[in-house]
Amino acid sequence: MKSGLRAVLAGATALVAVTLAGCGGSAANGTGGGKLDVVASFYPLEFIARTVGGDAVNVTTLTAPGVEPHDLELTPKQVGEIASAKLVVFEKDLQPAVDEAVEQNAKDAGFDIAPAAQLEATGADFEEHEEGAAPAAHKDNALDPHFWLDPVRYAAVVKAVEDKLVSVDSANAAGYHERAKALLAQVGKLDTEFKTGLATCKLKTFVTSHEAFAYLAKRYGLTMVGIAGFTPDAEPTPARIKEVQDIVKAQHVTTIFYEELVSPKVAETIAKDVGVQTAVLSPIEGLSDANSQETYLTLMQENLQELRKANGCS
Repeated sequence: MKSGLRAVLAGATALVAVTLAGCGGSAANGTGGGKLDVVASFYPLEFIARTVGGDAVNVTTLTAPGVEPHDLELTPKQVGEIASAKLVVFEKDLQPAVDEAVEQNAKDAGFDIAPAAQLEATGADFEEHEEGAAPAAHKDNALDPHFWLDPVRYAAVVKAVEDKLVSVDSANAAGYHERAKALLAQVGKLDTEFKTGLATCKLKTFVTSHEAFAYLAKRYGLTMVGIAGFTPDAEPTPARIKEVQDIVKAQHVTTIFYEELVSPKVAETIAKDVGVQTAVLSPIEGLSDANSQETYLTLMQENLQELRKANGCS
């Protein structure tokens, strides 16, 4: 894929040069009608950029609705958008195609939020394994990228994006500060609701289709069991399926959670075999046609209610 991407990058860079030459009189902030041109790599960062940026920014997202962000491949047009943006908000090592495009086309504009998120090795398995192969010895050293499912980490990234927007576009600093303050209040409220809502659960274990919820589980005293690892549509081995079934039976788990952007087939099969129900627990990696009117905040609220129902929280 890398060689193909380099060809795309080269063509897109030439296209951007021609486009910019033809826009000689464009505003300093970018081509969005005087607004700051911002590219966000996937939905959780797009939500921050749009909410904090408000009417001062023109936000483009690289991961279209219905696309699993881990699988993202860039088009020449998207590489051009990265190259011409004043700010590219992304998470390094989550989407390799984005990392490479930023490295080659937007070093100055690129803003990696991973340091602000303070990623950790949560013990979740983010390596893909062949059938029957043992996990790599360095599994526990893999940094978990799913910071946004922990409201506290998400708030830290909101603050980091706010600061970056102010540094890039100081003329609109007051608006950025005001909108970030409002969003931080909402995310803080979300954290409080999760603490309260999950404090008295009869069951502490929940089972998900892939290991996206380790930060959430750690923050609120739960234990996540993932059917697949980092890649949500990866096929789990028969041995892993048997492990999950044993956990469900032993701990009296009531629900197998799956997500919107991948097939629920494996979750449904396991649930049927052990006689439990299925439900959606959104990793909020992107929106789809079915939930296009939702936001990060509403989806997190729905996740909280699903966890409370499945785990018998009073």
